[in-house]
Amino acid sequence: MKIGMVGLGRMGGNMALRLIRMGHEVVAFDPSEEARARAQRGGASGASSLEELVAALEPHPRIVWAMVPAGDITEATLAALSPLLSTGDTVIDGGNTNWKDSVRRAEALRGKGIALLDCGTSGGVYGLENGYCLMVGGDEDAFRRAESVFRALAPADGYAHVGGSGAGHFVKMVHNGIEYGLLAAYGEGFEILDASPFELDLPAIAGIWRHGSVVRSWLLELLVEAFRKDPALETVRGYVQDSGEGRWTVQAAIEEEVPAPITTLALFSRFASRQDESYAAKVIAALRREFGGHAIRTEVSEEARPGGEL
Repeated sequence: MKIGMVGLGRMGGNMALRLIRMGHEVVAFDPSEEARARAQRGGASGASSLEELVAALEPHPRIVWAMVPAGDITEATLAALSPLLSTGDTVIDGGNTNWKDSVRRAEALRGKGIALLDCGTSGGVYGLENGYCLMVGGDEDAFRRAESVFRALAPADGYAHVGGSGAGHFVKMVHNGIEYGLLAAYGEGFEILDASPFELDLPAIAGIWRHGSVVRSWLLELLVEAFRKDPALETVRGYVQDSGEGRWTVQAAIEEEVPAPITTLALFSRFASRQDESYAAKVIAALRREFGGHAIRTEVSEEARPGGEL
């Protein structure tokens, strides 16, 4: 099958290469000339514009996979693709899009006879070799037409049509919310180990937990790899960003009146990681001084300052 790939970053570029390895023809576009050249070296046909990409996919029905950042870039990409496509064509949005946006966009494209499949994609930079877990929402007939693409990208039993428009990105959103909780649990556990009165070998502990333990996982394997590169994590700052899915998961839980304290606390702990100093903690310290005469620290010692030296 011939497929267009729009967006050749860390995920999209590797996905294009995996599709080619699996026997598909890929026409690749990215604003970056370097990214296009990299895809061409991997066997893709390069396109210097969306117009050129769509023209290279003749005759239709065509399939175009958009692997671009969620939000305005996805909105602009689909808006630019829409007038170039025809009735019966399919667009796959493989980014971390808000599921409500996917519902809206699918409805708009459906009015033009174009199918939008929202595909939650998990696998990261390891997907080229290991495959990607794909959670696909949208019209089932469109899914069946594109199924060979999903089959090529996923490992065995690693993809499914999970529901109507928006369902794919909804499932991926919850997947990432679960990930927040798993990461937080590993982080807290290893901090307790690190603060213990024992001289524990944390890389060794992470290593043995991969074998036979009930907490073994791919995330633990990745932690072992991180420890291998930096045993004390000295080059890593404890600043944790979020890309939106955790927030959307918590919002969905609120809307559905589902208790989700672990996911919520994991999200808030990421916010806390970005503070050089907590204003809330300053308020608490000031109140303790007022009602109980408890001592307060008026400044941060040099050894406690970020980057401070003794």
